[in-house]
Amino acid sequence: MELGVGIVGCGMIAKFHARAVSDTPGLRLVAATSRTRSSAEKFAVDFPCRVYDTVEQLCADPAVDLVSICTASGAHLEPGLIAAKAGKHVIVEKPLEVTVARCDQLIEACQRAGVVLSTIFPSRFHAASRQVKAAVDAGRFGRLTLGDAYVKWFRTQQYYDSGAWRGTWELDGGGALMNQAIHSVDLLLWIMGGVQQVTAYTATLAHENIEVEDVATATLQFKNGALGVIQASTAVYPGMLKRIEIHGSRGSAIIEEEDLKLWSFADSLPDDAFVLEALTGKTKTGGGAADPAAIGHHGHAAQFADVFDAIRRGKDPQIDGREGRKSVELIAAIYQSARSGQAVRFS
Repeated sequence: MELGVGIVGCGMIAKFHARAVSDTPGLRLVAATSRTRSSAEKFAVDFPCRVYDTVEQLCADPAVDLVSICTASGAHLEPGLIAAKAGKHVIVEKPLEVTVARCDQLIEACQRAGVVLSTIFPSRFHAASRQVKAAVDAGRFGRLTLGDAYVKWFRTQQYYDSGAWRGTWELDGGGALMNQAIHSVDLLLWIMGGVQQVTAYTATLAHENIEVEDVATATLQFKNGALGVIQASTAVYPGMLKRIEIHGSRGSAIIEEEDLKLWSFADSLPDDAFVLEALTGKTKTGGGAADPAAIGHHGHAAQFADVFDAIRRGKDPQIDGREGRKSVELIAAIYQSARSGQAVRFS
């Protein structure tokens, strides 16, 4: 079985999707389109494929089975709806969309069309993340007490000035939380479970001419009773690797980018020392902390492989639309709390 992939939106992140497709047995890049034809043609020089003027034309190509959406965050819904209507499977770069309502529209359209929908969250496929998730599920942490995510990154003013959509509510959907820290928000929710209540503050402190936050802090009460913190910024020089900390009454683990920095349990197992050693030194890039292009595509490739397997087997991918919606819902609640000055409680 081979599936043809069409890419919509040919900016920076599209290159990572194209490399992931190339590395995934069973997938082949066949088409691309972008807001301007020249952008798609330039992309096709490095990643040979057919170029189309519109999403509709790309989706009319019978060789396209899976549409990969790499447009601005607030422009994911419209090409997704076109793809679903054409019976194409859909994979969307994070976030799924920038509001819960727009997420729901895309989820429902893909469900009606009977096509697979997946949201890109490559951190879930890193070995350290999976090791910690498995330990939580096995009860090794005892009673979970704290779950924290820290994303202290740096973006220059030129980064925001480089595109009219950057730093806008309409197309960026938010700032440091929605655009940068959403990977860690997703990872925290996946490991710790749902949130019951959130209280937050946001601010724009170091950048000009943007509508959104470059600093955010939120305190969380998880449904399991544990507490937690999310800190996110694009105003921390020189930019640090993202960090997840999971603590419980019987154990603690810390992940820094792809590295396992702490792995300690009251009830130790013989292979714990090996696990820590094996999952240290895994980070090979800057993690996007100061340069958005300083990331690898191996996590994307693992997720594309999972989506291919889901399509082949007729099952849901590990990160479907409903999973992708969760981080958007929490970030929207953080923004609501910061605007109102009140805690937001989930039903």
